[in-house]
Amino acid sequence: MKPLWAPWRMDYILDEKKRCEPKSGCVFCIDTETDCDADRLVLFRGEHVFVIMNRFPYNNGHLLVTPYRHVADICDLLAEESQELFGLICLSREVLQETLAPQGLNIGLNLGEAAGAGIAEHLHWHLVPRWQGDTNFMPVLAETRVIPQHLATTYELLSAAFAGRFK
Repeated sequence: MKPLWAPWRMDYILDEKKRCEPKSGCVFCIDTETDCDADRLVLFRGEHVFVIMNRFPYNNGHLLVTPYRHVADICDLLAEESQELFGLICLSREVLQETLAPQGLNIGLNLGEAAGAGIAEHLHWHLVPRWQGDTNFMPVLAETRVIPQHLATTYELLSAAFAGRFK
């Protein structure tokens, strides 16, 4: 039998409430304090919208693009939020393509709990990099996802790529 190494699981198991946790209870309601960005996995902050890594990704490099404002319905977005949001989705796609070279991307929004939104009260778009053969027997037989890179390593790689676009 081969071992499956998942050292980041210990972080999850031993995780205590950190000072960087959002005070509102909504993981997407972050304040303007940037000292916690690495801990929260925030990759880029725009004026109305930000990019954050998914702490529990479907695949390596799974990003979320979300407005700062706590809003649940796509029709309630302000024009400037919508415009910046789409621009950051495109920027995130470019960064993922340059850094991880996926063969495809799933990009989407789940509107409402019945549609699969885990956090339905705060809009967020998913960008999930995909590669041929990235879905194998592990999720089906073992109910286990295999993420090939530690979140901290992926964060450093993507953070540098976002920063490099705005020198």
